[in-house]
Amino acid sequence: MSTLQMKGMAKQFSGVPALRSVDFEVRAGEVHALLGANGAGKSTLMKILTGAYQADGGTITIDGQAVSIQSPQDANAQGIQCVYQEVDTALIPYLSVAENILAGQLVQAKTKGLINWQSLYNQSEQILKNLGFSIPVRMLVEECTLSEKQLILIARATVQKAKYVIFDEPTAPLSTKESERLFQIIAQLKKAGVGIIYISHRLPEIFEICDRITIMRDGQHVVTTETAATNMDEVIANMLGKSFDEEFPKLAVPIGETIFEASGVAGGKVQGVDLRVRTGEIVGVVGLVGAGKTELARLLFGADEAKAGAVRLHGTRVQLRSPKDAVDAGIVLVPEERRKEGIFVEESVQNNLSVASLKKKSWLGFIKRGAEAANARELVQRLGVKTADIKQLVGFLSGGNQQKVAIGKWLDTNAHLFMFDEPTKGVDIGAKSDIYRLIGNLAEQKKGVLYFSCEFQEVIGIADRILVMFEGKIVKELSREEATQELIMYYASGGE
Repeated sequence: MSTLQMKGMAKQFSGVPALRSVDFEVRAGEVHALLGANGAGKSTLMKILTGAYQADGGTITIDGQAVSIQSPQDANAQGIQCVYQEVDTALIPYLSVAENILAGQLVQAKTKGLINWQSLYNQSEQILKNLGFSIPVRMLVEECTLSEKQLILIARATVQKAKYVIFDEPTAPLSTKESERLFQIIAQLKKAGVGIIYISHRLPEIFEICDRITIMRDGQHVVTTETAATNMDEVIANMLGKSFDEEFPKLAVPIGETIFEASGVAGGKVQGVDLRVRTGEIVGVVGLVGAGKTELARLLFGADEAKAGAVRLHGTRVQLRSPKDAVDAGIVLVPEERRKEGIFVEESVQNNLSVASLKKKSWLGFIKRGAEAANARELVQRLGVKTADIKQLVGFLSGGNQQKVAIGKWLDTNAHLFMFDEPTKGVDIGAKSDIYRLIGNLAEQKKGVLYFSCEFQEVIGIADRILVMFEGKIVKELSREEATQELIMYYASGGE
């Protein structure tokens, strides 16, 4: 049986160990889950396997033969493919869907000076059809939705005839139906003898599709076990190093007067939405993928133009022609696509945490670096951001720590309404709890919170009221006490 093994893998960043002699293996024809909290070392280990990073120590073998992986090209040559969580880092936005799916063939064709474009489009259409996906192959990737981009990466991985495929949080942007189709594709790959490394923070799907589980913590290997021989409580305890009761830390906060009100808001998918938020209140907006949650958040933030409707803050009408108008009024958004819209990946933690409040840290147009650094250190400690230094580039942080920075940049502003769009997507259990507490603290400070999510149980746990969206409309309002996952699903699916 073909086996890929990593032994004694070590890696440091700025003198801080990210991996400490880690062992990991995946066999042909198995789905092997790689789990761990933020900063556990999962991403670093996989980036070494895909050639994005070079290890400081350790060996990689395939079928007992040592291999050298110094670049992504080396990994491809060994039959190693990755479906990345951060899709925009793996796709070329100004090329078409077809060109991204068949990028390897396209490069080979260009070296010969010949490209049969019609054949390229026909072939990519057939690939998507075989996978059960429907995406226009001539459309530019930059025009695709987040879930479509993820499906394009999945299609590209299957066409490469890989021996080993890494799936990094693949279901995070997908609908339930798309996720089920992905699991069928993984089963087909497994049957064909492909080794699958599966990274996810959604534990139910781990127990549904994975044969073995490896858990990492603080850059070290903790345990490898057959999935059937463990349970969720044990997995969580191994991930965190302590027992963890996954209760939502909901604070009892008095709810006051209306702070924010939207009436008849429409634009794009959104059709005449009415909603209100009171001081100290967390209002959940839930729906399936495509219901219009993100589109509504963008309209309320001024990122997209509303065709109709009015927005009031503290009873005063606010004109939202741009995100600047929203921020100036006291409305802020933590967007779904954090790397693309929520942070500057090529800037430091310090710069990211101060970008929304530079006026407070400037004098005569010059940034007071001491004040900026002090603010960053305070927020890093307060938010529990794991970073070697406040000068570290945010792009090198784990997904959960990037999200904490995306949230943290707004905390030193005078915002009254905080909007969160899928804030725990791709975030581990421990970091989720940190984010829930942070949002609870905002409510305690008499801020208003709009929480957009497709995770029904999460919203039931954190929200005071729940608004259910379907086809761009709010179709039902539920109290925290009456809401159940089944009831939300009923209305989110078009029930009346």
